[in-house]
Amino acid sequence: MLNEYFGKILWIDLSNGSFKEDVLPEEIYRQYLGGYGLAAKLIYDNLPAKADPLGSEAILGFFPGLLTGTVAPLSGRYMIAGKSPLTGTWGDANSGGFFGPEIKKCGYDGILIQGIAATPKYITIIDDEVKILDASEVWGLDAVETEDKLKEKHGKVQVACIGQSSEKLSLISGIVNDKGRIAARSGFGAVMGSKKLKAIVLKGNKKIQLSNKDLLLSHTKDYNNKIAATSGGMVSIFKTYGTTAGNVFSGSSGDTPIKNWAGNLKDDFPTERLNKISAGEIDKFKEKDFGCFSCPVRCGAIMKIPELNIEETHRPEYETCAAFGPLLLNDDLMSIFTLNEICNRAGLDTISAGGTVAFAIECFENGLINKDDTDGLELTWGNSQEIIKLVNMIINREGIGDILADGCKRASEKIGKGSEKYAITSLGQELGMHDSKFMSSLGLSFAFDPTPGRHTTSSIDMVAMGPLARNDLIEGFILPKNFRKMGDERFEAHMLVNSLSQFSNSLGLCMFSSMFLKYPLIELIKAATGWDISIEELIKIGLRIQTLRQAFTIREGVILAENELPGRAIGDPPFESGPHQGKTIDYKSDYQGFCEKIGWNPKNGYPLKETLIDLNLDFVIKDLY
Repeated sequence: MLNEYFGKILWIDLSNGSFKEDVLPEEIYRQYLGGYGLAAKLIYDNLPAKADPLGSEAILGFFPGLLTGTVAPLSGRYMIAGKSPLTGTWGDANSGGFFGPEIKKCGYDGILIQGIAATPKYITIIDDEVKILDASEVWGLDAVETEDKLKEKHGKVQVACIGQSSEKLSLISGIVNDKGRIAARSGFGAVMGSKKLKAIVLKGNKKIQLSNKDLLLSHTKDYNNKIAATSGGMVSIFKTYGTTAGNVFSGSSGDTPIKNWAGNLKDDFPTERLNKISAGEIDKFKEKDFGCFSCPVRCGAIMKIPELNIEETHRPEYETCAAFGPLLLNDDLMSIFTLNEICNRAGLDTISAGGTVAFAIECFENGLINKDDTDGLELTWGNSQEIIKLVNMIINREGIGDILADGCKRASEKIGKGSEKYAITSLGQELGMHDSKFMSSLGLSFAFDPTPGRHTTSSIDMVAMGPLARNDLIEGFILPKNFRKMGDERFEAHMLVNSLSQFSNSLGLCMFSSMFLKYPLIELIKAATGWDISIEELIKIGLRIQTLRQAFTIREGVILAENELPGRAIGDPPFESGPHQGKTIDYKSDYQGFCEKIGWNPKNGYPLKETLIDLNLDFVIKDLY
């Protein structure tokens, strides 16, 4: 075993029930770190071009970050990666909780799954023994029931599993751990379901070897003490309310999309309605804090809701509240709790589910579908009980739910009649619940990142609101002075923040780590691995990972540079009232400037040959040229 990582990954083929271990050289970790950086390299090398993402050749990867499993603050994330069946591009999804560190405790830096089982199976890796077991007893159960059943059978284990939506191959379904932490985006629940894989159950006994354990503990203790002593600011907000702190602020500022991206605060969802779903109202039902492994902030919470006979459920995140709240003109808090719970259990992505329901309501409102199509449902704005019924139909693929279960882009292709204008997606993935007219750099991310439609990809306006904006996040990581103004310095900043996102994800860091305090990143990496790594090398690693994700997508036949966002998302035509009145964002110029900085052709997004060579990605040249 090497310092911090094991140098070993596990391949499992469900078609023939085989598994093997591959040993990786240190060089690959130094170039790709872990997480989806390491996943990108391995999947690019092993997945045939144009493979069916729901077919036998498809690879589904589970990868903890390089620092995941240590006590390094905010490093408990893991990533699921592969080809997205929803967008046809590179896909990745991110989750916290305690499953990612357990992969490391099992002695692996990644688990890659191929093939399709003949009958439902689940995988166990318990005390060094890998097994593929019959899942007939848990197939058909929801994710919470599945986890409970498997823990009852196997003891103190960590479980990642799918619910009913994934079993039914919903392309807007994800993979669930810790009974409600979900790697929700990119449609990987459907990939797991297509493989007839119900769950992965882990219990490890390996300890991570650190280059300098005392130094890592010292830096960790110092950072965590500063977090504990911090009052006010993002730290206190997240400790108290988590992401629901944005329910009123984002809604009232113009950040939250309203009425399927066509409405505005004043006319459609005024502050008095936002206040009904505020963080304060939600936290009246809070029982205790919930935090991911190695997190000193603990922004989650476990709730008890007697009115709904719910004894234990995760607090809904901002994205869920926005998608089932203002996006649908719904201020019924009990319905949002209900929708959060049923989606967590079914493994349904709440962003895509909310966006798809909004699409259906607008189709109903405009006469493109009627009660005959909806089995009698009256799909109107804010009709919370009908919304709950529709989401249950989506989960079970019943009636119109079968059409909607793959997201609103595919639904619009089946409904026709001009319904595509109500499908607010990027290449089929419903846009995250932050308005690109409010934070214009999201237009670049939504349209052109290899995982399109995601608010968690790099966006300078999303992350440059704390220590990063003061150039006080990571020693030596400096943004250009005028990064908020359109022009060369902003394009440079786009590149830098993009790299930050890539290497942070690949290290296993929470995206909110950029919003709290100065982070001792270089020091922690050195203490863990022994590497004398510089910020310049980390930036280059981030650009390498992003460029490989881009190359993967191009190899699959998707030219992101040709992608266009729906007019509502960019202000085309400009809104006539509300906070975005008269505003249209120029996301295409942002992308061209970004491409020039990162070394891609600004016309088509192809990485230049010299860029590929400089990033040690010369193996990609034959696929693109």
